[in-house]
Formats: sequence, structure tokens, C-alpha cells
Amino acid sequence: MRKQFAVVGLGRFGGSVCKELYKMGHDVLAIDSNEDKVNEFTNFSTHTVIANATEESTLQSLGIRNFDYVIVAIGENIQSSILCTLLLKEMGVRNVWVKAQNDYHHKVLEKIGADRIVHPEKDMGIRIAQHLVSEKIIDYIELSDEYSIVELLATEKVANRSLIQLDIRAKYGCTILAFKRKEQVIVSPLPDDLIHLNDILIVIGHKNDLKRFEEEGL
Repeated sequence: MRKQFAVVGLGRFGGSVCKELYKMGHDVLAIDSNEDKVNEFTNFSTHTVIANATEESTLQSLGIRNFDYVIVAIGENIQSSILCTLLLKEMGVRNVWVKAQNDYHHKVLEKIGADRIVHPEKDMGIRIAQHLVSEKIIDYIELSDEYSIVELLATEKVANRSLIQLDIRAKYGCTILAFKRKEQVIVSPLPDDLIHLNDILIVIGHKNDLKRFEEEGL
């Protein structure tokens, strides 16, 4: 379903979000106070505007409260990020996602009501580190301090065996949500479904259980 997004701040993170949403066919308003940056996105957004997003009158004139999501991706200026987020929530924007620079910034954003706070550099760093230490890990998503979702490469040890034969949940406390086989994605696989060599298993569980499954089960 086509949605309306506004992206405030067109740096590396905001710019990539803007381009990807537009490529996916959504309506995207690209906002930045830097004219050169805004000009770069005329072909990668539905509308562009040069504006200071820390001014309430400016946000109101853009009809910002009518957007499904507003992504605040203001760069190094934490004060501007906080003020913009506060204004957006006070104006009744339904979903405000904000890029945080550090833990202090995160705490303030939580207190003023940001709906989702992201740490792109930290998150990517964790995912790359996980991938570096194990050839079996394809991707890694941290859900909380204790739980994660990982994509694991199926080895010969599990190939041509069914989920019921492997009994991963009972042995390791992990759950296979789905697996990918070339272009095919099998969601909520059945107990009799066979795993093939080099399938990508999408597994959720406690970090300790996932580590044990990766080391002992694969």
C-alpha cells in the first residue's frame, strides 16, 4: 500500500532511506536546510523542500501531521533533532522515527515520545561483527539485550533432514521462523519440511541459545 513519508535531514542515513522508500513506490517529501543536498534529491523523492525543520510554522505549512511517517535523520546537531522530534509529536504526527547519535540522545528522544529510535552505525557495526566471527551467520538483528534474529547458513550437518527430526526448539530453545532457498522463501515451515544444503535459516531465540545452535547444531 502506498504511504506518505517525510524525511528530515538528507545525510548518508536520511538520504539512503529517502531513496529506498521512493524506489519502493511511496510518496516521499525530502527536507533539508542545505540547498545543495535538497537539489541532489529532486530525482529521488516526490517533493523536495529547503526548510528549517525546527520551526513549528514551517512544519505546519508543509502539512507534516498528515504524513504516515516522519523520519528525523538530522546529522550531528542533537539539539535540532530533539526540537524537531518534540514539535512533530506535539503536532500529532502518528509515527516519528529518529536517528540517535548516542545513548544520551536516545534517552531524551524516549522521554519526548519518539515512536522508534534507531542507531544505524551501531546496529550495522553489530551485524558486521557477528558476520565476521562466523561464516555461518548471514545477517543479524538485535531485538533486545537478550533476544535476536539471525540468518544462518544450513550446513551438511542439517541438510536433508526435516525440522521434526532436528527438533531444534527442544534441543536449543530456538525457533525457525522461515528459510530461504534461492528465490523462494518458506514462512512458518511445517515439521516435515526438509532443509537443503545452503538454505538460509531465519532463527529467533535467546542469544545464548542461538550461539549454542550455531556452534553445536550446524
